[in-house]
Amino acid sequence: MSGGHDCLAITEDDITKMLAATTHIGSDNSETTMEQYIFKKKTDGINIINIKKTWEKLLLAARAIAAVENPQDVFVVATRPTTQRAVLKFARYVGCSSIAGRFTPGAFTNQIQAAFREPRLLLITDPRADHQPVTEGSYANIPIIAFANIDSPSKFVDIAIPCNNKSPQSIGLMWWMLAREVLRLRGSISRDLPWEIMPDLFFYRDPEEAEKEERERAEAAAESQQVKQADFAAPAKEEWGADEAVTDWSADGQPPAPGAAAAAAAPPAAVAAPAAGAAFQVTEDWAAQTETSDWAAQSAPVGEAAAAAPPANTWGGSSQW
Repeated sequence: MSGGHDCLAITEDDITKMLAATTHIGSDNSETTMEQYIFKKKTDGINIINIKKTWEKLLLAARAIAAVENPQDVFVVATRPTTQRAVLKFARYVGCSSIAGRFTPGAFTNQIQAAFREPRLLLITDPRADHQPVTEGSYANIPIIAFANIDSPSKFVDIAIPCNNKSPQSIGLMWWMLAREVLRLRGSISRDLPWEIMPDLFFYRDPEEAEKEERERAEAAAESQQVKQADFAAPAKEEWGADEAVTDWSADGQPPAPGAAAAAAAPPAAVAAPAAGAAFQVTEDWAAQTETSDWAAQSAPVGEAAAAAPPANTWGGSSQW
């Protein structure tokens, strides 16, 4: 099919991708209709798929998809979890409709249900796993394109693309190549430039492995953050003198006043006598000080009592501590 067109010929890069994704590895058993795609049989009984015929049938399928005027009339179906990611990516880039997950019986035949659809072209991943849409598509005369292995049944399948449809990497690569070829036939992308979408986006990812990778990435980021914080060393604490020995900051650096020395020599009863006349009692229990006090009214008698004493250096604060 593609032998007379150089632009449609398979490239060495595409062959390398197919071999790396084990697209050419078939199954042990083989169907009668699929024996024409067998290139060789290994000593252990595994059949080798002819990659040239795989590429030719891939181009034929891409031409059939590009010939549909409305891309929404093309439906891609995937029942297995390992192929749902590839189908959703294919539908996103090509613009067709997708059915990922369980296929509702009667979607192509029962006109009463809300999920009734009338596709013009149907694409499936595995004829054996997706037997329900294949059967209903045969009832509605819908052309079917399928990725078939050597042991896959080809009943009701119009275009069978021989490949390894059991490997997540192989089936993801085939969906990526089919999407790229459809876009090339439509003229959306150029054949001279590589497609910027990587095949890895079409591969199935195990949720547990994805969570493990996210956890390892978070731990690595946390460790790098700790290393950056460890590089910063806080400056040493500066000693400004005997700060711990200072108890009265108001008298710090001032010579002791004569009145203060006399007050210190007085007995405790003499000191407590002026305080007895005050209306406000200073206690350590702040919750007990419920009554309000007039600081302006209390300042007058205290000032008159202190007038007889020699003036002392004060810092503007209250002397009743």
